[in-house]
Amino acid sequence: MNMHPAALIPELALVAGAVLGLLLGSWLPRHHQWPVRLLAALACLVGLAATAAAMGSPARMVFGGSYAVDTATNAGRIIVLAATLLTLCLSIETVDSHHRETEFHVLMLLAALGTIVLTGASDLLLLVAGYLLASIPLYALAGFFKDAPGTEASLKYYLMGALLGVTMLAGVTILYGVGRSTGYATLAQNLPAAPRAAVAVGLVVVLAGLLFKIGAVPAHFWVPDVTEGASIPVAAFVTTVPKIGGLIAVYRLVAEALPGVAVNWPLLPAILAAASMTLGNLAAFFQDTVRRLLAYSTISQVGYLLIAAVVATRSEIALPSLLFYLAAYAVTNLGAFAVVAELPGASRLADYRGLARRHPGLAAVLVVCLLGLVGTPPTAVFLGKLEIFSAAIDGGATWLAVVAVVNTVASLFYYLRWIAPAFLRPAPEQETDTDVLAPAGRWSALAAYTAGAASLALGVVGGVVLPLGMGPLLP
Repeated sequence: MNMHPAALIPELALVAGAVLGLLLGSWLPRHHQWPVRLLAALACLVGLAATAAAMGSPARMVFGGSYAVDTATNAGRIIVLAATLLTLCLSIETVDSHHRETEFHVLMLLAALGTIVLTGASDLLLLVAGYLLASIPLYALAGFFKDAPGTEASLKYYLMGALLGVTMLAGVTILYGVGRSTGYATLAQNLPAAPRAAVAVGLVVVLAGLLFKIGAVPAHFWVPDVTEGASIPVAAFVTTVPKIGGLIAVYRLVAEALPGVAVNWPLLPAILAAASMTLGNLAAFFQDTVRRLLAYSTISQVGYLLIAAVVATRSEIALPSLLFYLAAYAVTNLGAFAVVAELPGASRLADYRGLARRHPGLAAVLVVCLLGLVGTPPTAVFLGKLEIFSAAIDGGATWLAVVAVVNTVASLFYYLRWIAPAFLRPAPEQETDTDVLAPAGRWSALAAYTAGAASLALGVVGGVVLPLGMGPLLP
């Protein structure tokens, strides 16, 4: 077995942080568990440092060829760990001094670990293991505070995840039966000679589980309910981090296991991408609550990101555009959620009226993040969309790029519905009751400013960052 555990230092750091955090929390006073938060942050920092040190090493397969440590895995590690750090920061006001704060941070570390496993999985069985590890902790986090909305969101999240998880296992069984292996490299050799109908069915049901993970149509129904019912830090994490692992897993599956099959597999992600971006945008038009608007916004963003999977084997810039767009989306989406977390009393779009007068810094971050999600220069998402649309044209999917551009223009409408009130004078009733814009504390604001600055900085230095994602996938 080609194990090489030293290649998995970022993953081992998260495991150690989760185990040691659980042990440490059992000895700490129930309302003073902040050292576990520091331990979780330290685990993420160690993982980031180890990943940065490994970036110059040659790509390789470890653990019997089931796990790839390559450009996509290292980029996924960096994005997931950085996003987890930001979420830990914006969650401080929410879970500080909570009697189960330890469990919150441990579950978040385990979910981040499962997401990273998804990015490097080159075996269907490891893909399922990563799916479960990235899902089960989030079911618990969605209902962490045991209130009615959170409990309902957790139940819906679990039921849909369990259903599509079983469906995914059925697909793994089919592909194993016709491909005589669960490893992507062997599947790529055997699937071209397998019955096309069986390969098509197996692919569809395996993708069903990954579509749930990324919140794409038609497995998107849980996204608005969990985003609205869970606490704001959990909503931010769930709508950002699992998408990173899920999308890289989709890309790796189609690029490594399916390049030689006779099935017209690019048509499936193309239809799903068009449906996700269109449905997400149309549904967001009519939302009055900020959380549900962001929920449908994330569905539309997944549609744009899925374009990379469509042209995975037909464009050399598909992978770097996907990785860069994921990094851009992560910081921009977390920045928008951090503003929501800093203003917990402002649940509706109209509540943000007068924000620029009371909190000009937060208003600036909101503008940067929302216009960034549209794809406005010089934000990072602009460059990510530009690259991914270019990959679509380069890969012969020009029609899909046109659909994406039309949806991008249409999305400006509902983002402006949120931005415009922030620059209006407060309504008379708001002038007598200004608590709706009362800030929660300094940590959520710090996360908002950090994410907003990162979104701008990543857009400015994108020309330097993009080439780093040009390395090939393994095996």
